[in-house]
Amino acid sequence: LLLLEQELKTVTYSLLKRLKERSLDTLLEAVESRGGVPGGCVLVPRADLRLGGQPAPPQLLLGRLFRWPDLQHAVELKPLCGCHSFAAAADGPTVCCNPYHFSRLCGPESPPPPYSRLSPRDEYKPLDLSDSTLSYTETEATNSLITAPGEFSDASMSPDATKPSHWCSVAYWEHRTRVGRLYAVYDQAVSIFYDLPQGSGFCLGQLNLEQRSESVRRTRSKIGFGILLSKEPDGVWAYNRGEHPIFVNSPTLDAPGGRALVVRKVPPGYSIKVFDFERSGLLQHGPEPDAADGPYDPNSVRISFAKGWGPCYSRQFITSCPCWLQILLKHPRSRA
Repeated sequence: LLLLEQELKTVTYSLLKRLKERSLDTLLEAVESRGGVPGGCVLVPRADLRLGGQPAPPQLLLGRLFRWPDLQHAVELKPLCGCHSFAAAADGPTVCCNPYHFSRLCGPESPPPPYSRLSPRDEYKPLDLSDSTLSYTETEATNSLITAPGEFSDASMSPDATKPSHWCSVAYWEHRTRVGRLYAVYDQAVSIFYDLPQGSGFCLGQLNLEQRSESVRRTRSKIGFGILLSKEPDGVWAYNRGEHPIFVNSPTLDAPGGRALVVRKVPPGYSIKVFDFERSGLLQHGPEPDAADGPYDPNSVRISFAKGWGPCYSRQFITSCPCWLQILLKHPRSRA
């Protein structure tokens, strides 16, 4: 193991020696800020590097050295949507090796028992989004934020002839209370964060509420760099940029034909496809899930920061989570 670590450092050093000063500065800033300032691409030729007798692409070497010591294969990595490697051909002459331009993919997860305790429809109750801050007072349930046409009151959602239509809206909740207005997303990707040293997006740290519980304050302090939400050709992806896990529920993550709520844990540095366009199309042509307790929104995704909910946690409903997001997708089958 020590020999392999030494070989990793030797091979990586030979790679770094090929970088120009500007690329080294970009890499240094990304690593020192832990991705808070991801910077530009650090492009290198696709060199024939090897580690332990196996091919070792540049993104694997730097990802393993600076972020994930247990990283084994480049196929475990996903380039972020703004990276050169995202749009470039897989066999192109250059590849980006900025470790903070990549995330690790969440693999398939077998839901642990007992998932029969809670039906996914137990949470499907509508919430009124007409006020900027409101209290949830119905039964402890929500998967669907139903709004009437024209109900959006966020200034960022005002008609603007110079802007394309937004592809999703984001609502931020603390337990049963929605805080702030809906945030409309027009760009392909948006950062949703509490504190970010550089960049723009939906800043949750600027949303004020007169009274916050201690659990909410503690959880807000864990949001940090938050998530990067992106609309890509195959679906909507969430990348966990923070230092604590996020928890995700979506109609396209639920088990086919299952009645149980599926909540996926996404560790720091990992990405997950929170909404699959192809699967969504199949689901919408199939029968609606059973045991409907209220309106069902097949285009809604929920993400909780740091705290999980559902059958495997003490919190049965997402309204018990201190800080969570509702992603309302508009025309989700319209590809990026």
